[in-house]
Amino acid sequence: MDKNTVVGFTLIFVLMLGWFYFTLPSEEQLAEQQRQRAIRDNLAQVELNQDLNPDLQTDNRVTGNLQNQRTSTDGQNTMYSSQITDGDESRVQNVGMFGAMQDTVQRFTTIDTPLYKAIFTNKGAGPAQFTLKEHVNWAGTPVQMIGDTSLAAYNLGFLSTENYNVETQELLFEAENLASNIRVLAGESRIISYRLNVPNGGALRYTYTFFSDSYEIDLRVEYIGIQEYILGRSVDFSFNSPLNFTERDRVQEALATSAYLYAGGELERLKVDNPDENNGYNELNVNGAVEWVATKTKFFAQLIQPGHGTEGALLAGQINGKVDQATTDHAYQAMVNSDIPSNGTQEYRLYIGPTKYADMKSYNEHAFDMVEVGYGWLRWFSDPFVRFIVIPFFNVMGGFISNYGVLVIIFAVTVKLVLSPLTFKSYKSMAAMKEIQPQMKEIQEKYKSDPQKQQKATMNLYRKNKVNPLGGCLPMLLQFPILITLWLFFQNSILLRQESFLWANDLSAPDFIINLPFGIPFLGDQIGGFVILMSISMGLQSRLTGGASGGGAAGGAMAQNMKIMQYLLPIMMLFIFNRFASGLSLYYLIFNVLSIVQQYYINRSTHKAALAKS
Repeated sequence: MDKNTVVGFTLIFVLMLGWFYFTLPSEEQLAEQQRQRAIRDNLAQVELNQDLNPDLQTDNRVTGNLQNQRTSTDGQNTMYSSQITDGDESRVQNVGMFGAMQDTVQRFTTIDTPLYKAIFTNKGAGPAQFTLKEHVNWAGTPVQMIGDTSLAAYNLGFLSTENYNVETQELLFEAENLASNIRVLAGESRIISYRLNVPNGGALRYTYTFFSDSYEIDLRVEYIGIQEYILGRSVDFSFNSPLNFTERDRVQEALATSAYLYAGGELERLKVDNPDENNGYNELNVNGAVEWVATKTKFFAQLIQPGHGTEGALLAGQINGKVDQATTDHAYQAMVNSDIPSNGTQEYRLYIGPTKYADMKSYNEHAFDMVEVGYGWLRWFSDPFVRFIVIPFFNVMGGFISNYGVLVIIFAVTVKLVLSPLTFKSYKSMAAMKEIQPQMKEIQEKYKSDPQKQQKATMNLYRKNKVNPLGGCLPMLLQFPILITLWLFFQNSILLRQESFLWANDLSAPDFIINLPFGIPFLGDQIGGFVILMSISMGLQSRLTGGASGGGAAGGAMAQNMKIMQYLLPIMMLFIFNRFASGLSLYYLIFNVLSIVQQYYINRSTHKAALAKS
């Protein structure tokens, strides 16, 4: 054993001794542990006696089932309550002082605003249902976002000094507002509050504020004389319920479903892809200041933004099958950890609603970053392009034209006109290359044994005809950032959701018009209408540009490859685009048609100019 090894083991031994010394409980702590152990032993004995005497047990519990709600004659939801019986005393006591003074009645209150109708419960003191009025799912019923409706979606968790793991989601608060229905009219804001009393006279109090024109909900959490009973004064606030899926194509929605956090100017995403790894569970734990956390499906999201300092955040995700299976369930949770401030009050800004740019921007400048509008390396271009050009275009034009299919066509025409200087130069260069192909073949034959003379003669030919062999490539490369951005934006934007055009009922979903009697790998057993037309237009465009860029010693092989691509590329696009948003296929269809017209015009004018020279 060398000197370094001896020193290493010595340091480890010293560190272990120090750890044992500083973590060894004091005499007071040992006495408290013995008291808690005695209490647990007594409870265990009681439970054993109940097992031996079944007649002493009762199964009456608070079910929290919102299906038992009554409906009044005017169609409004009324408060449902269920009584806890004496048989629930063991459950009440299992979190110590924080469960000793729970309410004995579970109550539900409906919050009705112009944008949503939410049902809040005192079991966990939060929303158990959250139904959006302006959005429906694929089946035509209003979007109800919260997956687990048996208790509140929000949860405050902490470890008490009595060594209990307290989860407020399971506790019955006292509802300080006993009204069963609260309407928030235009221009108004309303509040509701819940209180969890403890034996020392203190309480945990929630106060929610609702606004008539926003999906934001403000929450104030007050720790009234109870901070010293929360270990380390550290609490976790989370949204535990999974968000419901709303789209017909669950596979595509699953690909966009994730958990997020924003910290240090960076967006972090948690996505569970492998059901075989760690039983389909994954988590992301971040320490330090966190601006907000969120969970999101394709078009809807919930966010938690603390109004105070944080110690970190945790994102967790669970799937029970493969991502590309429609039967797989996806559950994500988002949690922020923070210390209780000295004033005993925490503030949270909550958001439950659509991923619409205007709504999310008013909530937080970076909340819309969750919507994929460009790959990471291209966000520097994609974000401003979408926020300041694409979205304003649809918002402004949408005030005059209500049909979004027509707006997509107008947008495609506009983009084509803006890019026409680049595409004109590109197509003109390709057409000129096509015109000099016969002369290039003569040069190749004449100097096939002397590559240097062949290259010199080819360059002289380019110079004489004022042709730039790269002229067809560079302008096309400059268009790629726009094309790639729109590729992702049209797939993920809520702008096109459930907007119909011609035979397409939803431009954010595939427009299947052909049902095959069998399934084709990577394609499926259905084919969309716009994607067929788009593929045909791409084939026509390929034929117009085919062979235009050939040249050099490999001209023959390149021309042959171009000819193959004329037929292969449209088929590839059919497979790639078939399950994507029909609005995306419609956009590229119009763009391709305009490109065909432009290419045809340039080819014809270039050919006439070449004939005039000859």
